[in-house]
Amino acid sequence: YSSLPDITDDVKSLRSIINPPISKIRNIGIMAHIDAGKTTTTERILYYSGYTRSLGDVDEGDTVTDFMAQERERGITIQSAAVTFDWKGYRVNLIDTPGHVDFTLEVERSLRVLDGAVAVFDASAGVEAQTLTVWKQADKHHIPRICFLNKMDKTGASFTYAIESIREKLKAKPLLLQLPIGEAKSFVGLVDVVTKEKVIWKPTTDSDDGKHFKRELLSETNDPELLKEASDARNALIEQIADLDDEFAELVLGEFSENFDLLSAEKLQAAVRRVTLARTAVPVLCGSSLRNKGVQPLLDAVTMYLPSPDERSHEFLERISRLLLPFADQQIEIPSLPAGNIALTVGLKQTATGDTIVSSKASALAAVRRAGRDLRKSPRQSGEAESLLLAGVEVPDPVFFCTVEPPSMAKQPDLDHALNCLQREDPSLKVRLDPDSGQTILCGMGELHIEIIIDRIKREYGLETYVGPLQIAYRETILNSVRASDTLDRTLGDKKHLVTVELEVRPLASEESGLIPVIEYAKIISEELLNDLQEPVESGIHSACLQGPLLGFPIQDVAVTVHSVTLHPGTSSTMISACASRCLHKALKKADKQVLEPLMNLEVTVPGDYLSSVLADLAQRRGTVQEIQSRQDNKVVSGSVPLAEMRGYSTALRSLTSGSATFALELSNYQAMNLQDQTTLLNRRSGLS
Repeated sequence: YSSLPDITDDVKSLRSIINPPISKIRNIGIMAHIDAGKTTTTERILYYSGYTRSLGDVDEGDTVTDFMAQERERGITIQSAAVTFDWKGYRVNLIDTPGHVDFTLEVERSLRVLDGAVAVFDASAGVEAQTLTVWKQADKHHIPRICFLNKMDKTGASFTYAIESIREKLKAKPLLLQLPIGEAKSFVGLVDVVTKEKVIWKPTTDSDDGKHFKRELLSETNDPELLKEASDARNALIEQIADLDDEFAELVLGEFSENFDLLSAEKLQAAVRRVTLARTAVPVLCGSSLRNKGVQPLLDAVTMYLPSPDERSHEFLERISRLLLPFADQQIEIPSLPAGNIALTVGLKQTATGDTIVSSKASALAAVRRAGRDLRKSPRQSGEAESLLLAGVEVPDPVFFCTVEPPSMAKQPDLDHALNCLQREDPSLKVRLDPDSGQTILCGMGELHIEIIIDRIKREYGLETYVGPLQIAYRETILNSVRASDTLDRTLGDKKHLVTVELEVRPLASEESGLIPVIEYAKIISEELLNDLQEPVESGIHSACLQGPLLGFPIQDVAVTVHSVTLHPGTSSTMISACASRCLHKALKKADKQVLEPLMNLEVTVPGDYLSSVLADLAQRRGTVQEIQSRQDNKVVSGSVPLAEMRGYSTALRSLTSGSATFALELSNYQAMNLQDQTTLLNRRSGLS
């Protein structure tokens, strides 16, 4: 395809090639730690496939998939972007995902619809913090992967170190399909281990865009050392795959046991494909996207080793009426699309990210059965909708919040509309109304996440907003068991509502802990009564746990036992729910209370000269250092630190290290604050300090 933006003129015969065979479709994602080169790799893929006529550059802000203004200004990916192109007879639907931890959900929701993925690594750094996160997400969704060791031209790049990092940190079995020819500034090409060919990129007199490269068989005469290295690597690859694939083992031990050189490249490639689809090993390739080396063989590997849609076990089928084909920030309407492709749809009013669309209730039930879910609904399960829950997305808990207000009350409906749209698109953004002040509260994954949301409200919806200071999302819990009872007596019109609830709340042990309260019922409550009472009682209990008695933060790590519920005939479920909520509030106020603060896992990569300054700074931030590793010329500090101490850390770290250090944060858990810090927090929130 030709270059954007004049897409209607440049897309060649799009509708005539829209329906390739499903075996020729690849739905893939590009995933990695921030700054590993995902978007640059994507830009090179688009250029070599003919989708664009020029090479986009992240630093120049002219990439195709980073089309949001904030992405181009910051040089990072914030939203996943989809593009479609052809490569050697295959249709590839590609999604470029974010690497920043604040936008983890973007990766999560993309992986759910992908069949395969390319994990991009910085060859000088190996596996980094966010790499581990996205790798676990891909494991959860059972996605076959290819590893691409990028930045082989970078000072400090080490193929051996990167491979060992994949093996040790990801617990994966790397299949070395390529070897680099040179490292750092001497990197000029690679060796194809499967075919024993060398691939060299040489600039022409006109350009150095990487389109021109030469493949030739290694020979004893010209490349004796490379040939020996390739032969040893190929033999090791054959032995490794034979241990993982029984079909290949029989072939190797029989026909080719005397001489592995007689084994054809096609048979070896077929075996690599089988172990990749089985996720017992991951092919590893190398190159330098910025220097235009290694991307074409990566595309070949995508079509050769990653699955087509019919080779992955998708549990759910969908039927959508109106479709658009995505080209980053531009779309073309199409009449139809076969299963296995990626498309956009227009007109869904209630659908949010994580929903599964089905054609009927019967098809939903069939999909659940295929997913192996237990559809037998016990009397104590709430609602049929729960049994119809399909895939969904795992939304991480927000750790920051702030208030946001429109410039005038007349603009409040516009702000509500903007926030509703953004929430449907990004479930990790939470919006709630403060019951005391009536202010709108934004809850997000990090400082950058909330900053981007505010900027999008301004740019996309034309709204200037007043934003309050960023605050930490604490939690609360209790330290002892308390029993309480409450009676609600109301007469509305000529109808009497009378209900009495008695319950006990107790702290949970850490291994049982969670944000959702564990709810139990005393044996004296009959099954028949429970069927009528369970839903309103549990609704009231959950409502009470949303606001703790100390600071109004959610209650976690508690169990509630309902001992008795007595009510007057005709009492409404709303009154039962309100009484249960009041009763639990009363019990929580009587208990000994504790504030919990978010504890973050922290990884800082810093040159050795600045290590002591970084460690001293972390100690002042109540940080705990767990491990210090060496990575090339850098030190990697792993530890944990309270989130409250990390506000503005990015600026502080730049100042301490002259801009040479990087860091990654990820929520670990919630831990109890010490008494002094808790008292300081309570005084500050009450205006006493």
